[in-house]
Parts: sequence; structure tokens; C-alpha cells
Amino acid sequence: MENTQEETEDDTYYLSQAEDKAKGGENAKKFLIIRLSSIGDIVLTTPVVRCLKKQYPNCQIHYLTKQSNACILESNPYINKVHVYNKGLGIHSLINELKKEDFSFIIDLHKNLRSKRIVIALHKPYGMFNKLNFKKWYYVHTKKNVMPNIHIVDRYFDAVKKLNVTNDKEGLDFFLQDEDYISPDALPLSFQDGYITVAVGAKHITKQIPTDILIAVCEKIDGNILLLGDINDKIKANRIENAIGSRVFNGCGAYSLTQTAALIDTSKGIITADTGLMHIAAALKKNIISLWGNTVPEFGMYPYLPKSCKKENHIFEVKNLKCRPCSKLGYKKCPHVHFKCMKQQDTFRIAEIANTWLQDDND
Repeated sequence: MENTQEETEDDTYYLSQAEDKAKGGENAKKFLIIRLSSIGDIVLTTPVVRCLKKQYPNCQIHYLTKQSNACILESNPYINKVHVYNKGLGIHSLINELKKEDFSFIIDLHKNLRSKRIVIALHKPYGMFNKLNFKKWYYVHTKKNVMPNIHIVDRYFDAVKKLNVTNDKEGLDFFLQDEDYISPDALPLSFQDGYITVAVGAKHITKQIPTDILIAVCEKIDGNILLLGDINDKIKANRIENAIGSRVFNGCGAYSLTQTAALIDTSKGIITADTGLMHIAAALKKNIISLWGNTVPEFGMYPYLPKSCKKENHIFEVKNLKCRPCSKLGYKKCPHVHFKCMKQQDTFRIAEIANTWLQDDND
């Protein structure tokens, strides 16, 4: 069973102190948000960061994450300081560093053993959210959906209920600097007329769009296509580029994460699996086509766009497969071998939608 009792009996006392301090003296308005990984999950925490800062305008917000993810947060104007967790340096030195900050309140948006250890060690009032791990497990193993129809962003706000912080419903944030934008000369000249971005990889193979499906989609797109991903996606992207020709440019492994985000920002939209780039695209308010394999949108991690956003958000999944969802995360290969959840995607409809974006002059 899930543990929904996150607070100790002393929490009410500590909370009242935290609220008094957060709304009072200059030395006391300091919050720590914890989310160690991964890219998409960190982007999904940004509404909490923004709303906390706007609803406690004089506070300081510190954020703890892994060193590899710090670049996602360093340009965020709502964050005063980013602390990095470096496994090589050990957790004790990190805890000692954080204790010196004398935080008013800890917001644990990771909620694993490591983050809980940090929260306990700091001995400050805190808030957490319900990860719904049992409900996800039950859905995966019985194929019966018992998940609440609530996006994880809205569930994250449970961690700041004690502070009376509410969601402004303005969507996600991802802040770019001028230096993140690539010179137009770095791409083929024809790309200046517009292009579609395609996220080639994903952390787990059963989340990735197979090479043959990506080729089939790209063949049907009438314009330019920029393939994005890290160095591990380069070989797969080379195959796509060789199959299609000069309309496709392989950018995998060539750009930093923020440069990749800037390339998404200047594109007509993105075709992606359930990945971190999908959430970055949502934060940048871009057109999105997302293809879902072993995971399902019902887990609450689908693209989070504000209602005021005029961009398109199309979710593609192969319905009525008895094997879906097969994992809340993913596998190195399809446990049933056939990989129908990705192999049977509607490549004609996906390309048809992408072609309408290329014809839109409003971007």
C-alpha cells in the first residue's frame, strides 16, 4: 500500500514557524526544491517554481538537482541558486552544504530514498507529493486503469499545499539565452524557410520510435527535417538521413541541451516519443506530435500546455493492445518481441499533420 501520511506529528509546529518566517523576516524566506532527474521531470516542476516565487515574491528559491541537469535551471529567473548532487563527492558533504542555508521549507518533488534522506537530515518542515506508484504498478500488471485524471504537474502542487501555493495554469517554463540560438548558417540554407524537428531517441528502447517508422514518417513529410538527440542517437539518425536525403539534417550529438531547445523553439514543431524533448517543446509552446509506446498518457506525463496556447498537441498511440502499458518506465527491448505499440503507428496521419505546420506562416 502507498504511504499517504508524509508528515510527522511535529510538522504542524514546524510548518507554522516556516510560514511565519517565509512571510516575515528578511533572513527567513528560503525554500529548497528537490528534483534530481531527469530532463523532462525537471521541466515539469517549473510551474511550482514560478508560482512559489510569484506568491511569495520576497522569497529565495534554491533547487537541488544532478550536475548534468543544472543547465536546465541556471537561466530560470525564479531560482536564486542551483545546488548540484555529485555522486562522487558523497551525500554527507551535500547535506552539510544545505544545512548552512537554513531553509524555511523543503519541497521534495523527487521522493525517492535519496531525496527522503536529505529531507530527514535537514530537519525542516517539508512537503511531498503522491507518486501513485501502486496505481501505476496495478495498471501495468492488470491493464485496469485506476489512475486519477490528473497531470503530474497538478500533483506536484500537493507538495506546496501547506504554503497555500496554487497553480496559475500558465504551463511549463524553459528559459533560453541569446547564446543558445544557433546561427542560421549552421543549418542548410533551405531550413531558413522552416523545418520540423524529430526527437530520435529516448532513455528506454521501448519508448523510442523505431528507425523504420521514423523513415516512413520522414518520407511523407514535404519539407525539411532536423533530427535531434544525443551522441547515442547519431548512428540511428545517420540511417534516417541516408534513407531520405538532403531534406534531413542530422543534429544528434552536435548541440548542447539548451541549443537543442533553441532549435526546437525556431522550428514549426516536433515529432517525438515520450521524452524530455517533448516536455521542453511544451514549455516553449510548440506544436507537438507525441508517439506513445510502452507508456501511456494516463500516467499523467503527457504534454502540459496551458489552455490559452494556440499550438497543436496530437497524441498517437496504438489502442486496444492487451500488452499496454507494459512498464511505467521502459525496457531495453519489447518484452513481447513484436513492439506493435510503435510498429503500428499511423505514419500517414503523423506526416499529414506535420505538413500543415510547414504550410503555416504564423510561426
